[in-house]
Amino acid sequence: MKPAPRFSTPADGATRSAVAPVICYPVEGLPQPDLAVLRATRAGWQKTCEVLVPPREARCFAVPAGHFFRICCTEGPQVGDLNLWNAADLGEHFYSGKTRALHGTHLGAGDRMWSVFPNLRPMATISEDTLDWYGFDAFGCAVHDVIGTRCDPYTQCLLSGGEQYHHCCHSNLTRALAEARGLSLHAAEALVHDVLNVFMCTGFDRATGQYLMKASPVRPGDYIEFFAEIDLLGGLSACPGGDCSSEHSSDAARCHPLLVEVFRPKAAPVGWAPPMASGYDRSHGR
Repeated sequence: MKPAPRFSTPADGATRSAVAPVICYPVEGLPQPDLAVLRATRAGWQKTCEVLVPPREARCFAVPAGHFFRICCTEGPQVGDLNLWNAADLGEHFYSGKTRALHGTHLGAGDRMWSVFPNLRPMATISEDTLDWYGFDAFGCAVHDVIGTRCDPYTQCLLSGGEQYHHCCHSNLTRALAEARGLSLHAAEALVHDVLNVFMCTGFDRATGQYLMKASPVRPGDYIEFFAEIDLLGGLSACPGGDCSSEHSSDAARCHPLLVEVFRPKAAPVGWAPPMASGYDRSHGR
């Protein structure tokens, strides 16, 4: 908690506070995805694989460029932590912070998941979201956030006074990536990154600015769907917090599996091509 202010409001304090804000990164100049074209591309598609992610565990899955994948709620309310890597170069991965700066704290249909520097290109586009009705609630909370980093054993140990918990999403993703790519746990851990918190309902406390979570509105049959812009390796953890209504790093919460489905369309979307890396010329300085 932050301490009470030590300094009194200056004479012009109200004037300073009344200055209107501006958007940091206006995105009107970005090419906008044609959701109607993406959705039409699904006609006659074929499911190529599915991966069931058990509660309090993670699994990796491959999605070729031009394919779709869905993360589905199957048995009960459950939050998932999603990592994305370039399947051919794990050093290019999802950049949660820049995605948040471009699209906002919570993602939905039409938003893109951007990769880290120097590529800074869309890795996946959200093409459908059955929770798009939720919006922002009276508490300022919404679903699918890029605020939280991922639950991890280091923070859990720090806040609990030494608890050793091994099924945080960070740990689950580390083990899943190590198994999928034959890496040591040390090498895999360095590649695990900040996530898209799928189905998680979150916001900020208006008094303290702290990160909030509440029971996810997701129910069996709900899904979020993505179009892969490049060849992807995905990693998904079924969070140990279940619907994250009370806690997110323990074995107390009721948890459920999550299902990942991958689909191959009959043809690529009209006008689509895999995105190029950022056009910035790094020879002028970094």
